Amino acid sequence: MRKQLVSWKHWLGSAVALGLLGGCSSLPRYGNPELPRTEQAPPLDYFSVAWWAPLVTPTLMEYAPREVATPAYDGLSKTVIALTRDGFIRGIDSDGKVKWSKKTSTRFAAGARVSDGVAFVPGGDGTLYALDAATGEEKWKYAAGESLATVPVISEGLVLVASESDTLFAVKAADGVWAWQYRRDPPSGFSVRGASTPLVRDGDVYVGFSDGYVVSLAMRDGSANWEKSLSGSGNEFLDVDSTPVMDEHGQLYVASYKSGIYALEAESGDLVWTSSVGGMTSLLSKGKMLFAVGDGRVDAYLAEDGRLLWTHPLGERAAQAPVFAKGMLIVPIQRALLFLDPKTGQSRVSWNPGDGVSATPFVAGSKLFVLSNNGWLYALDFNGLKG
Repeated sequence: MRKQLVSWKHWLGSAVALGLLGGCSSLPRYGNPELPRTEQAPPLDYFSVAWWAPLVTPTLMEYAPREVATPAYDGLSKTVIALTRDGFIRGIDSDGKVKWSKKTSTRFAAGARVSDGVAFVPGGDGTLYALDAATGEEKWKYAAGESLATVPVISEGLVLVASESDTLFAVKAADGVWAWQYRRDPPSGFSVRGASTPLVRDGDVYVGFSDGYVVSLAMRDGSANWEKSLSGSGNEFLDVDSTPVMDEHGQLYVASYKSGIYALEAESGDLVWTSSVGGMTSLLSKGKMLFAVGDGRVDAYLAEDGRLLWTHPLGERAAQAPVFAKGMLIVPIQRALLFLDPKTGQSRVSWNPGDGVSATPFVAGSKLFVLSNNGWLYALDFNGLKG
């Protein structure tokens, strides 16, 4: 169903419990297509909605739907790749029309990655798919046998993807042939849902695990350069599920859910500094600043020494992995998408498309692709903002 393109004119300040609207004629001219029409003051003019596409058919028994897979974008064919809770992989064109779709057996825990026109899709069914991003044609698939939980990373001819069972798989990008894998035994107690997306730099792979370890591996064969425990003793919530980040000076940053944020020497794993703020699940490095998000807060630190610059409280909300675009820190907080001033932590805009946003948006030039918890895909334009 194709929707008329409109500009974002009016603002909704709070969520309204409502299912998806019916036919095209019922969509409001102003405000949010997932919510009833309202006549309120417009937000600051940070973005407009270029188009939207409802992808998932709601069910009457579904309570508090969540979409957690980050959209991906193929610049060659101008196709957005969206993975949704109904198990579908979809390719959406530049005006919001579904070009192709492929059904898998279960929902996704992470989004796809596109490289050279190929979409690498981590299946919740334990299969890594390589699809033509423009057509959806299957090129190959690899049966990992474990639910895949991270956005794939493509480097040096290999695809790296981690499972919910603490295995990092490396397969050849050309044909899906297994190259190597590295596994750690999960702890016996409770752990935080999710997994660490590997970081590749200069022939080495950095990745965290639910037993509280961060490791450095050789990209060529998966052998360990070093392993470091960050979470201490115990068997619950030890997770180092944050994607490691590295600054321009080669300093590595990781977060232990239990113990806090760590800055390490990438070559050796030696400690540079640590912050004891627990509950952090994602990090983002930008210039001299390190941003951390997690349970109830968003923080900014001076990357050099870990000094806290500001904190933005979220109450009982939990933040998901942020992105940086057009001079703003953009954070999904489940009930909304939060736009923060990175220098001060002040909120500029909080956008709720209906049932909120849990999936990290994807930045492509002046566009931001956002998948709402209801399964609506939005293309936002940044209205000429610089940054």
